Amino acid sequence: MTKVVSVDEIEEVCNIIECNGVVAFPTETVYGVGVKFGSKIALDKLMEAKNRDYSKAITLMVADEKDIEKYAYVNENAQKLIDHFMPGMITLVLKKKSILSDDFTAGYDTIGIRIPDDPFVLKLLKEVGPMLVTSANISGQETLLNDQEVYKQFKGKIKIIVKGKCKNTLASTVIKVDEDVTILRQGCIQEEEIREVLK
Repeated sequence: MTKVVSVDEIEEVCNIIECNGVVAFPTETVYGVGVKFGSKIALDKLMEAKNRDYSKAITLMVADEKDIEKYAYVNENAQKLIDHFMPGMITLVLKKKSILSDDFTAGYDTIGIRIPDDPFVLKLLKEVGPMLVTSANISGQETLLNDQEVYKQFKGKIKIIVKGKCKNTLASTVIKVDEDVTILRQGCIQEEEIREVLK
């Protein structure tokens, strides 16, 4: 059974996450669905709920800039983007550190990391620690922007949905940062803004 709760019921949401459950919540971009980071059981549940291919990596959401360097290498360009855009509507794909199991990066040597600019989600991350979060939609379907849409797609598949409505119709901008800086997905933040920061 899937329960819909308010943002005030954060303790219940945290309990579900700690018990390897899947939760959905609004972010400053689109609705997200996520699980506790580091649990293969939780990741499997997330993949099953979304009907998602294991070859597709899932973003790591963290609450603090210091957490990024625990999991990935941050070069000068990455630091500029972090300083300017985080927390915010940007996901950086960085070379991962060996601390990260391939299970959580779909076998890639990179990891996508984001610090959301949403008070509830940041509070949640501070309570439960880093989470693997992706857009709340069945793979291949449109992104979802409110709890009613999420309930229709995920009823019976996930434990809890936090009520809310997203203000943006676009997901985060995804940028791969290694020797070069490559925009993998254009989202809320435009390429011109990114190039300006990197000058």
